[in-house]
Amino acid sequence: MTSALINGRSATLPDDSDALLVDVLRDDLRLTGTKLVCGAGVCGACTVLVDGAPVVSCLLPAKAVAGKAVTTVEGIGAGKLHPVQRAFMALDALQCGFCTPGFIVEATAFHDAWRAARGAATPTRQEIAAALSGHLCRCGAYDNILRAVAEACAGRYDGDTERSPRVEARAKVTGAAIYTVDVRHEGQLEGVTLRSPHARARVIALHLEPARACPGVAAAVSLLDDDRLVNFVGQPVAAVAAADRRSALAALAAIKVDYETLPSVVGPVAARKAGAPILFPRGKGQKHNAGEGAGAPASWSGNVRGPTSAFSRKKKSARRSIEKARADGDPLLFEGTFRTAVQQHACLEPHVAVARFDGGALTVDVSTQAVAELKTKIAKRFKFDPAKVRVVAEHVGGGFGSKATLGDETIIAVKLAQAANAPVRVAFDRHEELSVAGYRPATEVKIALLPNRGGALKALSVIAHSDAGVAVNSTVAGLARLIYPAEAKELVDNDVVSNLPPGCAFRGPGGPPMAFALEQAIDEAALRLKVDPIQLRKRWDPNPDRQRLYDWAGRIETWRRRPGLGTQTGRYRRGVGVAVGYWLYLWQLGTKVALAIEHGRLVASVATQDIGTGTRSVIADTVAREFGLEPHEVEVRIGDSKLPNGPGSAGSRVTASIVPPLILAAGKLRAGVAERTGRQPPPGSNAPWRDLIAASPDFKVEAERAEDNPRTIYGNNSLLKDAGMIGWIFGFMLRRSSHVAVGAGAPSSLQVVEVEVDTALGHVRVMSAHSGLAVGKLAAPALARSQAAGAIVQGLGYALYEGREVDSVTGDVLTTSLDDYRMPGIADIPPIDLYFDEGGFDHVQGGSVGIGEVATVPTSAAIANAIHNAIGVRPCEIPLRPDRLLGLIERRSAA
Repeated sequence: MTSALINGRSATLPDDSDALLVDVLRDDLRLTGTKLVCGAGVCGACTVLVDGAPVVSCLLPAKAVAGKAVTTVEGIGAGKLHPVQRAFMALDALQCGFCTPGFIVEATAFHDAWRAARGAATPTRQEIAAALSGHLCRCGAYDNILRAVAEACAGRYDGDTERSPRVEARAKVTGAAIYTVDVRHEGQLEGVTLRSPHARARVIALHLEPARACPGVAAAVSLLDDDRLVNFVGQPVAAVAAADRRSALAALAAIKVDYETLPSVVGPVAARKAGAPILFPRGKGQKHNAGEGAGAPASWSGNVRGPTSAFSRKKKSARRSIEKARADGDPLLFEGTFRTAVQQHACLEPHVAVARFDGGALTVDVSTQAVAELKTKIAKRFKFDPAKVRVVAEHVGGGFGSKATLGDETIIAVKLAQAANAPVRVAFDRHEELSVAGYRPATEVKIALLPNRGGALKALSVIAHSDAGVAVNSTVAGLARLIYPAEAKELVDNDVVSNLPPGCAFRGPGGPPMAFALEQAIDEAALRLKVDPIQLRKRWDPNPDRQRLYDWAGRIETWRRRPGLGTQTGRYRRGVGVAVGYWLYLWQLGTKVALAIEHGRLVASVATQDIGTGTRSVIADTVAREFGLEPHEVEVRIGDSKLPNGPGSAGSRVTASIVPPLILAAGKLRAGVAERTGRQPPPGSNAPWRDLIAASPDFKVEAERAEDNPRTIYGNNSLLKDAGMIGWIFGFMLRRSSHVAVGAGAPSSLQVVEVEVDTALGHVRVMSAHSGLAVGKLAAPALARSQAAGAIVQGLGYALYEGREVDSVTGDVLTTSLDDYRMPGIADIPPIDLYFDEGGFDHVQGGSVGIGEVATVPTSAAIANAIHNAIGVRPCEIPLRPDRLLGLIERRSAA
């Protein structure tokens, strides 16, 4: 037996030479602040200190720390918080918080070494980025992390004061926050999934008996549908629950499966070839949804679902105008084909569920974006009494759209828990997370844009083909209806199905690929009309909120000093680009909140969840403002489906759904307090309600989200009014199928980006990013900044780095580790300047709408326009890898 000193206490290490330190810390010692994400030493989430030096515990054998001192994040903040922890809290250098412990440990080591050598000097961004380069944050909190470490090193957080705009910040910087992957019940089993090795096959026989006979196995179940078909590599076939993961994997290997392989098509090119096998004849058997809400009916032609063109306006007129301009050689006509790659959600907390039955009642801890909706879907799927189903998500380590519905991890956990009569956890590994957990669909967008001689937008044609594997219902072209009005628009969407895992909604679904094509076409029109690109957008776009953003952008110094097109020579060339995006203002019907006084304290409750977006803080800040209190005086209860019905964290609808009823409930509670205490707040008091709340007996009120006041809506109607009858139908369908309302106005974002292009190596570096957002009043200003900055980081990754690779013969996803799937790191991030225009949404009670979707929509297009400004060649395919950029430069030189 050997031992180590872990957080100052002696701990016995296992004799197993294969045991890793991360597993000993998490499973044996229950120090769950140390997170297991990549298992390859890439992401830094598992970082601990060994004799004061940071190491990744996912690669370190436990026996290697025998006789040494190990410090985890729990040990760093055990006595009083470290300056780095206080700085992370104060400057909101975190979002979902799953990566935060690793950053804290590494940054603490850097801080202590820096202070010992340099005193209170401030390190540069480059020095901090170099020290933290082994860490990834999928939420994109890098800009605030850089600020926090710099200010901590400069001594600005040496005192004892703890403050944060984020309610749960202390739990996250100390490792105390419990995520679903950390949940452990008595007698809990580990579930693993057997997945198809074939792109398309029929299962002839499935032999589970050998697995059930393996040591430690409690259950083995089939996951096949009645047709026994598998349609992609990785589709679930069977699952096993055992005492531990090693035993479960051994049992999985014992399962025997007889497959009849069937002809398959991998990727959209193969799927559209003449004679390609048809996956879903006229749509029969197609089940997966890549969009939000129910899809509209559409025709099928082979492996193509579509065309759907309901959002077109005078489609034939647009087509005729463009065909004539093409035949006439009209120099104002721009035509191009733009391609975007798959973008993985790559949540650091994997898809994970823990199912537990107790006396006929089911409780499921899930890493989900929708506790209330998931409860309903579980009950429906398994024909359970909804009153006996409970879904819990205390903290969620990222979602971005991939955890918004009932997923395989939850279905499998429930089935195994039923069969084993014991709690079962099913957690995807990183290979599963990067292959079968969803992704932003790839797209091909053909666009034609024609101004008239007077400089107005005459015709626009956008024809999109989306690649979401076996999933359909992507909308890309249709989103071009609600920006830049034109005389005529042909907007056509198609889904191309193939034997690849299903895509799903990802932050602003359809928006980034639409903007990547449309905003570059707008820039081309500006060149041909010899008009400033911002001024042309201002001319063509009547939206009053974006009009103010155009005025703001025109004053940015980066924009004012942008270089002329084609004026630069030499290896390194700078460019500045602009792009605009919008999203729908959405809110969830039936949202209810409860406000209560319990033992003299305010308590706010709603069945929503916080995936890092700051929902707890929005609730606390809103209620505190209504009562003249501090946010810490409000207890917030979320993440539990037993609370009043709340919204899912998707489509940027949470804030707009919960703030109005919170304000209504606050009015009811104030009236109730005054009535029950027989007193009114004293005039002139700094906190007039504090004493009255303390004196009030316990009671509770509820309020439901009401419709917006139509008399206060600028433009008099929903954004969908501009789409005519089809807009009304779309809005009706959303209300009916998803219980989501489309409100008036469009949250909007305008971004100005500066890049530097290395024309020798094909490398693009983003030097600065400016983002103006018109999203109404900020319910939690510091967290709004974090959301907006993180969205830019994800957009930067989409433009420059992120792309899935697939074996075009077998259908295997090849980029299934964070070694292979390149995400933005801290050294890739430029200084980010944010501007918020808080007007335009006075018709919404509280004036607040969502941020997370719209803030990422224009980023890739702004970067592309900046690259064009730098080198004079238009990038039409992303990610813009060095080989692609060098190819563009070579073709330009050859021309």
